Amino acid sequence: MVLQLHFYLRVFLWRSAVPKKVLIVDDSQAELHLMQSMLQQGGFHSVGISDPTRIEEAIEEEHPNVILLDVVMPLRNGFQACRDLKSQQPYSSIPVILVTSKSAPSDRYWGEQQGANGYVSKPFTPDELLNAVKRFA
Repeated sequence: MVLQLHFYLRVFLWRSAVPKKVLIVDDSQAELHLMQSMLQQGGFHSVGISDPTRIEEAIEEEHPNVILLDVVMPLRNGFQACRDLKSQQPYSSIPVILVTSKSAPSDRYWGEQQGANGYVSKPFTPDELLNAVKRFA
């Protein structure tokens, strides 16, 4: 019993010491670099991709704890991508935060209807982005 408790304590401490991984999907390289810098300063490890058609592939490779997803992108917008992810196992359990310039109440509502767990409007402060990620990481 004591050995089992010791094992679980070690696993808990190891998991809490490992930085949480965030997948950032944004077609703007400038936005990708900005968010990666903010997340790094906040103690997170991040991976950025600019092609929204590669999200599932990136999830399989990187196993993120949270996904930051732009809405306005070519080929596959963030609303479509969020809806696709939330309708497929095992992706549906990964929290998705929409990070977008579309900040009207109707946009937020539509994002929630697609399954988004959070919403951050551009432009954002480092605290706004980090607090959203911390909420789900």
